[in-house]
Amino acid sequence: MKREELKKLDLNDEQIDKVMGLHGADVEAMKAKTDELGKTNESLQSQIAERDKDLKILKKQAGDNEELSNQFKELQSKYKQDTENLTKELHQTKLNSAVDSALDKAKVRNTKAAKALLNMNEVKLNDKGELEGLDDQISSLQKSDSYLFNQGQKEPYQPQGGGAKTDPDLVATMANIFKGEDN
Repeated sequence: MKREELKKLDLNDEQIDKVMGLHGADVEAMKAKTDELGKTNESLQSQIAERDKDLKILKKQAGDNEELSNQFKELQSKYKQDTENLTKELHQTKLNSAVDSALDKAKVRNTKAAKALLNMNEVKLNDKGELEGLDDQISSLQKSDSYLFNQGQKEPYQPQGGGAKTDPDLVATMANIFKGEDN
């Protein structure tokens, strides 16, 4: 819109100034929106360019992706195997500890010797951590190999006449005979 066009409409200068002021404000608002849209457009264009660059890099790495996947699978299988081995070792340690404790309760003198006589394939730990299949084996060992077990306090061997002086002193008896004394 130009001033000459408004003069042709028979508007005075004051009216033309007001119309031009309103029109200028609209134009400035449109310029601001246009600038904002331009900046948004540039930002989006740069983001698209960045994405394209990232896609190219990913395409190059996709060739190596199979190798990375294989390494990941190898590490997963190794981790799984290590976990299984450690779980088995932990279970075996718990089992051995429980067996040693049970043998101590049974007053075994030599746990290594007693363990050698046990059939450990029949001894199991249940879910509660209790031993199964050991009590019968310990009972049969107590019958067959009782020397492995401490059967309590035994009285020491004392031969007859030992401990108390019931036998006469032979030297004193002979000395008394020579003195002429008779017992």
